[in-house]
Amino acid sequence: MEMNDIVLSPDPRLREECAPVEEIGPELVELVERMKRDMFESGGCGLAAPQVGELIQLVIIDVDYTSADDYDPYVLINPVIVEQSDTKVPYNEGCLSIPGITCEIERPDHVVVEAENLDGELMRYEATGDIMCVCLQHEIDHLHGITMFERLGPRERMHAMRSYQEALANGAKPGDTE
Repeated sequence: MEMNDIVLSPDPRLREECAPVEEIGPELVELVERMKRDMFESGGCGLAAPQVGELIQLVIIDVDYTSADDYDPYVLINPVIVEQSDTKVPYNEGCLSIPGITCEIERPDHVVVEAENLDGELMRYEATGDIMCVCLQHEIDHLHGITMFERLGPRERMHAMRSYQEALANGAKPGDTE
């Protein structure tokens, strides 16, 4: 199921392993522009290609924007976490593909990610203990078929899935959180 161009759980595309991007061309640039629009219109801070139905390793992230004037997401092509801390911290996460709820997820509090940008340059992103750190991990999870639900224990997962179904029944749309 899709809403406003965003694929919603439990769509099977969200559980797929995504293919590496082989070529940076006009079609990819067009997809990035579409993703930027979708993320901005939904008020998100990150969006992965499978969340718009494209099963490739591409994410965009902008955790700092306050308006259209300062909105300029990072584009990460074939991102890989190359370092992460052993220390995990909880963070309440939302997801554009799972609207209406947040889930407390424990993740490493420090990551280093390498990815190409739209110019084909290898970039390095490092984040510690902030929303950028969480967002990098959350979006890269999407590229490997992992949603917030898979990061929860069995009891928490059942509760979150019930809450999500209720939120959908009450009209939740991408960008809505509890």
